[in-house]
Amino acid sequence: MKILMALLISLVFMSLSACSATGPVVYPNSHFLSVGKQVAEQDIEACRQLAESAGARENTGQLGNVATNTAMGAGVGAASGAVGGAIYGAAGRGSLIGAASGATAGLLRSLLFSSRSSKPNHAYINFVSRCLQEKGYEITGWQ
Repeated sequence: MKILMALLISLVFMSLSACSATGPVVYPNSHFLSVGKQVAEQDIEACRQLAESAGARENTGQLGNVATNTAMGAGVGAASGAVGGAIYGAAGRGSLIGAASGATAGLLRSLLFSSRSSKPNHAYINFVSRCLQEKGYEITGWQ
């Protein structure tokens, strides 16, 4: 059981660290070429902070979705495990095993499918892009 818990904890940390931040792709126009990459990166960070202070969040609730799906998986697993355990005469043990396996399945599903939408929300992208355009940069997209 300790090995399973250690595996789950390491999986959570690996998946969260794999969520690298996306950012704007800046076209090398005359403004970008005149200020250089280092100043452009500082301007991008300033626009990111301005967006956050205005209330536009980069990622909205992905961690909350993982927690919700894990809890739902645990609930469904516990219920189905209790039913299976009741049939075989061990409802308590069945619900415990079902909860553990359901939570694991919910966590894995959340982590695997939440990585598909790693792009920041639209309000955040629009805010940062507009801020950078007002500074003279041309944004070609986000990645």
